[in-house]
Amino acid sequence: MSVGRVCTRVVATAAPSETVLAVARRMEEYNVGTLPVIKPSGTVVGIVTDRDIALRCVARARDPETTPVSVIMSRTVRTVNESVPLEDALRTMADVDVRRLVVTDDDEKLVGLLSLDDVLELLTEEAEAIGALLRRGKPRL
Repeated sequence: MSVGRVCTRVVATAAPSETVLAVARRMEEYNVGTLPVIKPSGTVVGIVTDRDIALRCVARARDPETTPVSVIMSRTVRTVNESVPLEDALRTMADVDVRRLVVTDDDEKLVGLLSLDDVLELLTEEAEAIGALLRRGKPRL
């Protein structure tokens, strides 16, 4: 199964010039802790997390009303093409110790976000389907 079939396709984003306050409010509105930071072209230039806001803005006494997200975002973004097998994406997550990967198309434009939660949800659904099959009894061959 490819990453593109599992990832979340509707993703709230941020622009580099937006204030930290605006981005924090968007995180609250969508109940998320991570936003890819993109240029108008759709190219990902960073990622901002609620942790970035806490440590790079609040803890350093920066004003969230005037500080642009580009100042506090992480510039190293782990991406994966939507056609990559899910197993390869999980290996990448483990190798670089991240819980999320930005999913891109062949033009390296944002198309989604793959989180460990997405994968766990998929595994749960598959386990429930297997459980239902087992509850019905052994299949006849």
